[in-house]
Amino acid sequence: MATKYIVGSLIGSCALAYAFDQIIAEKKIFGGTTPKTVSDKEWWEETDKKFQAWPRVAGPPVVMNPISRQNFIVKSSTEA
Repeated sequence: MATKYIVGSLIGSCALAYAFDQIIAEKKIFGGTTPKTVSDKEWWEETDKKFQAWPRVAGPPVVMNPISRQNFIVKSSTEA
């Protein structure tokens, strides 16, 4: 009996959260625009190249972008 209320509440919560996200973030009801640094793919690629070229002096080389690569340690093919 309680399961239908729990499942219904979860589905309703997700629908409400999605609706609010669309209204606030996508429709921009409070104004503002998406920054060029977020929307421009070329800018993103150049920034990624810059971070990957960053010199590291301590420890093994790691990927500098934790969002897309989760900071995995980079190993060369000879070390494997």
